[in-house]
Amino acid sequence: MIKTRIGNNNDIDGVLSLQDKYLYSKLNEIERKKGFVTTPFTVNQIEEIIKHNGIFVAENENNEIIAYAFAGSWKYFEQWEIFKFMVSRFPNLSFNGNEITTENSFQYGPVCIDEKYRGTGLLNLIFEEMRIEFFKKYPISVTFINKVNVISARAHTKKLNWEIIDEFEFNNKAYIGLAFDMKNTVLE
Repeated sequence: MIKTRIGNNNDIDGVLSLQDKYLYSKLNEIERKKGFVTTPFTVNQIEEIIKHNGIFVAENENNEIIAYAFAGSWKYFEQWEIFKFMVSRFPNLSFNGNEITTENSFQYGPVCIDEKYRGTGLLNLIFEEMRIEFFKKYPISVTFINKVNVISARAHTKKLNWEIIDEFEFNNKAYIGLAFDMKNTVLE
């Protein structure tokens, strides 16, 4: 039985292990076509996001971490340049008729699911766990996906109904920016 929940410090090793398995820089071209994560988190960065209930995990019947999803304030994510760049684009973006700001939105992602559990509905389960927690404070979620990560783009736009609101380049890579209305459940 798969269980999703808010992560804690006991999950750090499992998160790092899963991250290491699917980190873009460690995968070959064929492996990358199945999906990847690009942002490597350190122990300190994970400990910090845990303090804000910003990591969500799924574990299998053996209590192994088989998926994780990060979510946090723009203040937390500003330690990476790409997020500062995204925030700089907010004045030109809107979603469902609302302007996007650092006060009414947060950064979702990265999300990583062990290959053995992809396509099982786990993305929706872990996302819903996060949505319930973050909807308490934010009406809009924002994220980005590298355009070459077709698997992730398809999963988020088709399974979770994220809307593409932006396209941009950063460090010679092309990305799509997406937004999600946090009042919408993703479970049927």
